Amino acid sequence: MRLFEVGLLVFLFNVPFGYWRSNVKRFSLQWILAIHLPVPFVVALRFLSGIGFAFVTYPIMVAAFFLGQYTGAKLQLLWKKKLPAAVSSCLPCDLIRIFNSK
Repeated sequence: MRLFEVGLLVFLFNVPFGYWRSNVKRFSLQWILAIHLPVPFVVALRFLSGIGFAFVTYPIMVAAFFLGQYTGAKLQLLWKKKLPAAVSSCLPCDLIRIFNSK
């Protein structure tokens, strides 16, 4: 895998965690878990993809991590405004509920 493909996977993996993080109390255990649970996945992807831990990979991986978190949080806030009854802290559950209601 190339660096940008791994970056895309990190981004996509972090979206549900950012979604979860935006709906819990700041600095609570759930908030801390929403930020730190994806880290082992990112480390495993680095090893499995062969990109390693070269300095040049850090800006892309850190940006992908935080953009995924940010995108998930914004998605949760957007849906909370438009569909207040259908929004929880679980992105997959909300997606199923939203698409089954149409």
